[in-house]
Amino acid sequence: MLSKPLLENIDSKKGDHSFVAYRFATSQFRFNWHYHPEYELTLIVRGNGMRLIGDSYEPFASGDLVMIGPNLPHSWTSELTRKKQECVVVQFSESFVNGLLNCNEFAHIKKMLNVSRQSIHFAMVDHVANDILTLPEKKGFERVTSLLSILNELTLLKKQVLASEFFKPIPQKMDQDRINRVFNFVHTHSSENISISQLSGMVNLSESAFCKFFKRTSGKTFSDYLNDVRIGHACKLLSETERSISEIAYSVGFESLTYFNRVFLRKKGKSPKGFRRLALFS
Repeated sequence: MLSKPLLENIDSKKGDHSFVAYRFATSQFRFNWHYHPEYELTLIVRGNGMRLIGDSYEPFASGDLVMIGPNLPHSWTSELTRKKQECVVVQFSESFVNGLLNCNEFAHIKKMLNVSRQSIHFAMVDHVANDILTLPEKKGFERVTSLLSILNELTLLKKQVLASEFFKPIPQKMDQDRINRVFNFVHTHSSENISISQLSGMVNLSESAFCKFFKRTSGKTFSDYLNDVRIGHACKLLSETERSISEIAYSVGFESLTYFNRVFLRKKGKSPKGFRRLALFS
């Protein structure tokens, strides 16, 4: 696992194009906690797993569409499978769109891109998915106009902001190293009994200093963030398996079914049973 998010060099991928658009197929989306100064639009063509964007940790499946703003750490992860998993990734710089965004006609796109600094999940519709799927094949002028058309279409879709408004890229390198060491550890060991003393020792802070540091850098208490990660795993299991709710609660790290149900309702606005029922018919 990575100890901190890696800076990805998008310019090296552009070639003669103004922006990057490519289709990527793999047997597994590997955890790769990274960031870059470009906006990113990612469509999951097929596959399922978990996505971590800032302090948002949720399941994804085929048809998942997310836009990520500049310098927001993110990663997708999935289990190794014999079936091909595939995505389309579009990455474009602020300098590429800034000139256009000053025009009144693009005010709605500018507003959406500003919101994407917290990342946005879109409720997908087929014609938008088809436009994104064919974008990597486009050339020249049509490639640029197709991207602008897609951005316009996205403004019309139902949206959900993912990362909290409190999560910001960490400006100090030492803080960045520390918080991402913690995030990576939690990502790997979320179902286990993780203590504040264990994590504070990992980043060479006292327990009280660690609690203040974590709240300042993530906008949440550590226990709240850990619950987010565990509930994210639970949502995936509720959607994709027939395991009982109590079995799922204990397997993702909750020691009490009552507490699991209470946290789930508070974070998702519905009970685990209600969530599973909606997932089955969606």
